[in-house]
Amino acid sequence: MKIYNGYERLPRNYTLMSDEYEFTMANSYLQNNKEEEEAAFDLFFRKIPNNGGYAIMAGLDKVISYIQNLKFGEKELEYFKRNGYSLDFVNYLRNFKFTGDIYAIPDGTPVFPNEPLITIKAPLIEVQIVETAILSMINGAMEHATGARKIIEATPKNVSVMEFGARRADGPEAAIDSSIYGIMAGCTGTSNMVAADMLNKKAMGTMAHSYIESFNCEYDAFLSYALNYPNNCILLVDTYDTLKSGVINAIRVFKYMRENNMSLDHIGIRIDSGDLAYLSKEARKMLDAAGFPQAKICLSNGLTAETIENLIIQGAKFDMLGVGDNISKPEGRMGCVYKEVALNINGELMPKIKLSNDTIKITNPGFKKVYRAYDNKTGYAIADIIELNPKLLNQKELLIIDPSNPNNKRVINYFTLVPLQKTIFKNGNLVYEENNLDIDDVAKYCHDQMETLYEEVKRTLMPHKYQVATTEEYLEYKDDVIEKERVKIKKI
Repeated sequence: MKIYNGYERLPRNYTLMSDEYEFTMANSYLQNNKEEEEAAFDLFFRKIPNNGGYAIMAGLDKVISYIQNLKFGEKELEYFKRNGYSLDFVNYLRNFKFTGDIYAIPDGTPVFPNEPLITIKAPLIEVQIVETAILSMINGAMEHATGARKIIEATPKNVSVMEFGARRADGPEAAIDSSIYGIMAGCTGTSNMVAADMLNKKAMGTMAHSYIESFNCEYDAFLSYALNYPNNCILLVDTYDTLKSGVINAIRVFKYMRENNMSLDHIGIRIDSGDLAYLSKEARKMLDAAGFPQAKICLSNGLTAETIENLIIQGAKFDMLGVGDNISKPEGRMGCVYKEVALNINGELMPKIKLSNDTIKITNPGFKKVYRAYDNKTGYAIADIIELNPKLLNQKELLIIDPSNPNNKRVINYFTLVPLQKTIFKNGNLVYEENNLDIDDVAKYCHDQMETLYEEVKRTLMPHKYQVATTEEYLEYKDDVIEKERVKIKKI
């Protein structure tokens, strides 16, 4: 997505953002003349955090910036010299440039376990050394975006959500990511001024309790704020007593504004503690009775999707929400992994597979694609399908099978297939035009994509499991790859 005002998406050099073994393996590839061997790796996750029904793809913008700026300068080369790497490896890195292909699902797309989010096809060294950096970028970004979207889905459509997570984030860069991916996932805006400037937006916010405490009394604090910010007069009413003091003083200020012909189009209160349901209902009654039905109510204080849903059930009155922790530091981690799925042997990409006693950790081999099947009658997404040969999908009726549970199979018909991955880099060159989209365009895309999911998939508690399937042909192909590897093991 487009970044404005001279900001770099990645403010520091991430060339050495890697676990050491990526480079020890790369060095060994060079010593064994394997540097030109082409391999394909898939990046995917195995499980949605907190038993959620979906995740949101995010972080591709950072990956693009990283690949574009991947270059080993003298400082990095000195590191390898100091730490005993071979001179020919250092010289190889001196002229290093990413030359491969990258395919990825666009930012903002709802995604599901075990499907390739990103596929990288490149010479072995190249595809290996980018692993850690890309994983860290995608994992963190998806956590922010998924956490934010969960909040958005729980919130009524006429209520705006502001991202307030900077102070709880794991450092400044994580705070910026929380803001960017929060807005991408549907938040109205952010309090983070750096992120707002990067996105060419105005930051959002109200005041802190310390502002009120710095005045002789609450009314003086509120009046001062109203005089300074008449077009954004949201007053924090829970410093001393929400109903007996805060709301009463807020109403006094609103009356002052009315008597002095000040605009009342942007007035409201924020409640940041206590029983939010009870307090918001009582505050609404007081504001309406005083003649200020247009006054907005903003709620904050560690809000989660579950909390918001309960507030709705209890009849809470609110027009805005301020959410921090559960966007900047959502519970659960994505756990994305990066696995080799194919290797070029004698000019042909041959399948590679990781076997495990744990079925969930057996990878899907081969250089494959993932497609989303949409019901032609309803427009809803009904399944994602992993396949090597697109021609096998070109039929009116298709048997699809859950690879982790082959007994879970069904026939789909009257559907349209759409490939999920886009070509991002080709031969090392960026070809992904959507990289320059404004964040509002990406946010709209995310919203539109979420609208194609059944409500049962999106619900907070015990969501319906969306099917990620394969064809019968692919499953036979996978079983054959597994059997060949097991034969090799028996021969040892």
